[in-house]
Amino acid sequence: MLLDFAALTPLERYRWLASTITPRPIAWVSTQSPDGLSNLAPFSFFQVISDDPPTLLVNVNHRADGSLKDTLLNVQATGELVIQLVSFEQAEAMNASSAQLAHGQSEFEHCGIATAPSQRVAPPRVAVAAVAFECRVAQILPYPPTAANCNLIFAEVLLAHIDDAVLNEQGRIDPARLDLIGRLGGASYTRTTERFDLQRPG
Repeated sequence: MLLDFAALTPLERYRWLASTITPRPIAWVSTQSPDGLSNLAPFSFFQVISDDPPTLLVNVNHRADGSLKDTLLNVQATGELVIQLVSFEQAEAMNASSAQLAHGQSEFEHCGIATAPSQRVAPPRVAVAAVAFECRVAQILPYPPTAANCNLIFAEVLLAHIDDAVLNEQGRIDPARLDLIGRLGGASYTRTTERFDLQRPG
């Protein structure tokens, strides 16, 4: 099979990319509006892109009608966000928080997700998240440059909250205890329960 992406509709392009570039980690992003309204939403176009400075990248698409999501509006206004990783235990709550609510309505309250205060930024964090990165916006890049349909958020990590329960005896992350999920195509997800090690050649 050959796919000419220029001949595909945007939806077809998304479906092929989202079902092949897998598994994708999920950024569970909490933000806060200038008047203190909190927002929580998951994004699977997400990755770490630099360790110096420590920087994460989240792609926030526009809505189908072209309007901007609350996550983007909030980070544009405040320059702050918290990026949580999603464990298998939080999968249902993460999925519930993806519902399209009225502007300004909090997913934390709507879904009954407990919050915890952040230390360096204003947005609250998900209390039960095993890993939460408090971040400030380094750059927001509309993409593509002409007729943008999404925004790339470059988020510099200021502080990380790591649950001691996911650490091994050496104080490092134990993948089995972290038990993250990843996004596949459509409604499918995967769980980090199957692992193997490879040693890089010298």
